[in-house]
Amino acid sequence: MELEVHNVQKQVHIWLTNAEKQNPAVETELKRLYQVYREKQYLVAVFLSGSQELRQGMRDLLAYNKKRCAQLAVQRQRV
Repeated sequence: MELEVHNVQKQVHIWLTNAEKQNPAVETELKRLYQVYREKQYLVAVFLSGSQELRQGMRDLLAYNKKRCAQLAVQRQRV
C-alpha cells in the first residue's frame, strides 16, 4: 500500500496492488484510514491495480475521448 497525503488539497491517495486489494488486513487498515481522514475532512481516493493490459486500455480510452470531443464539437457548432 502506498499512501500519499496532500495537505494543501486535503486529499489522501492510496494505491493498492492486486494482492493488497484482496487482503482482509488491508481492508481493515483502509477503514481505519477512512475514519482518520474523514475526521480531518480530507477526501480519500483509493486506486486499485487493474487486471487488463495498460497499453491497450489507454489506447482505447484515448480513442474514445477523441471521438467524444469531436461529437461535442459538432453539437456546439449546431447551436
